[in-house]
Amino acid sequence: MKNIIEISNLHFSYPSDGDTDPVEVLKGIDLTIKEGEFVAVLGHNGSGKSTLAKHINAILLPTEGKVIVDGIDTADESQLFELRQRAGMVFQNPDNQIVSSVVEEDVAFALENLGVPYEEMRRRVDESLKAVNMYDYRQHSPSQLSGGQKQRIAIAGIIAMRPKCIILDEPTAMLDPQGRREVMATIRKMNREQGITMVLITHYMDEAAQCDRIVVMDKGTVALDDTPREVFSHVEQVMEIGLDVPQVTELAWELRKAGYNVPNDIITEEECVEAIQHLFQA
Repeated sequence: MKNIIEISNLHFSYPSDGDTDPVEVLKGIDLTIKEGEFVAVLGHNGSGKSTLAKHINAILLPTEGKVIVDGIDTADESQLFELRQRAGMVFQNPDNQIVSSVVEEDVAFALENLGVPYEEMRRRVDESLKAVNMYDYRQHSPSQLSGGQKQRIAIAGIIAMRPKCIILDEPTAMLDPQGRREVMATIRKMNREQGITMVLITHYMDEAAQCDRIVVMDKGTVALDDTPREVFSHVEQVMEIGLDVPQVTELAWELRKAGYNVPNDIITEEECVEAIQHLFQA
């Protein structure tokens, strides 16, 4: 698989106010993401994770270095329209992305602006709504929907544009547990069935554990970059950065500290139950 995102020596500083110096948020990031990967980006507040996400969609541009998305340099203003069709972005608050009073009209909004013919637009809208299990709500008003349903509508609007990559900036932060489960199920389905590359910014460790890969950011740099099982096996390092690990991983870690022989790479409830059962049988 080829790289769809290539980030080289990325530095970014927010402009200064008055006499203060610019604040450097990203400090030489080197990162590649392959087509079809499902990558979580973790980090405490101020680590630079959301700033990094906004560079992939050219909402922000590098102070130094390069970001290439599907062969397009994000700094090339002439390619901005094409870039944002290939790399869509879903934000934390779905209300900020919903612009119409009818669900199907909202999903069609970007396609109308792109001049997509009606028959093709109708097909894409229906397919996108079915993909996120919201087709039955196509005539509803978004204001009547739950937070999780609204977020799925926002995702449908991005899917209708046929992107190769979707960047999700804490899309479940404002949702209840049921809404979080709905959105994560939708994201996983899109990744597995359509091969869309997913870059998920999240502070929920259980969501990150469902991804193919985790990138942990700390103070504007990449501190860890590996599979969830490997990243979360470094419990002390992750905690020193200011993050949690999945609860089952922390439980297994505490058991090991107490002298019990349990694996150091547990990330699911099933694995934890099996390990504890094994202790009782020993």
